[in-house]
Amino acid sequence: MSGRDHKKRQKALVTGASSGIGAAFASRLARQGYDLILVARDEARLQAHAEEFRRDHKIEVQVLPADLTKPSECARVEKVAAAGIDLLVNNAGFGTFGSFWRLALEREEEQIRLNVVALVRLTHVALGPMVERNQGAIINVSSLASFQPMPYNATYGATKAYVTSFTEALAEELRGTGVKVQALCPGFTRTEFQQRAGLRISNLPAFLWMTADEVVDASLAALRRGQVVVVPGAPYKALAFLSGLTPRGPLRRLAGLIGRSQFAR
Repeated sequence: MSGRDHKKRQKALVTGASSGIGAAFASRLARQGYDLILVARDEARLQAHAEEFRRDHKIEVQVLPADLTKPSECARVEKVAAAGIDLLVNNAGFGTFGSFWRLALEREEEQIRLNVVALVRLTHVALGPMVERNQGAIINVSSLASFQPMPYNATYGATKAYVTSFTEALAEELRGTGVKVQALCPGFTRTEFQQRAGLRISNLPAFLWMTADEVVDASLAALRRGQVVVVPGAPYKALAFLSGLTPRGPLRRLAGLIGRSQFAR
């Protein structure tokens, strides 16, 4: 057996692991030798990923199908996270687009339960054992949308603002514990997110798009450096910086103009 086989492998739990950024995290971590716990609603996709990772990387992979908007199913995942993991990637999330008062209220509430409540619950149960061991890391996938108001994307932007602020606060609480947390704030990334949300984005210039692999590589490199807020891509770093300098009123109006042209319905 190799030295790595003798050494206890690290274990990562990834939510939203069936596609997009979550699947890219799972693939990259599998290559790095992590044992994996893959969480998403789409069991068939998770099983396909698991078979590939077991075959190609000789790691252990647990498939845990769950809808994290449902308290009972979220609780099942919490029990697994509380049993001891080295890395938690809170990636599961979705967005809705349009005038808030025209959107289905149930779907808006579901979005808050997934993007915020499930993330908070999983973070809470994972942190205790990590702090006790003085080791571990949590990556909370937020968004560039967290840096400004998002008219016509109001609930999504607000949930991501929560995620970024929450993660920054935890980073300070965890100072000196050996546990790292990161808010990953990507811009437009080629995943199924836009299609599922019904976005009309064909007119976006190519240079604004990143791949999921590029986002994940930036995140994991920044995690090694201990960077708390990570914005992958030079254009998005500039936009995040400018958002912090622009007065809220003009920023809000500009976001509204963009929202009306892209998402209003």
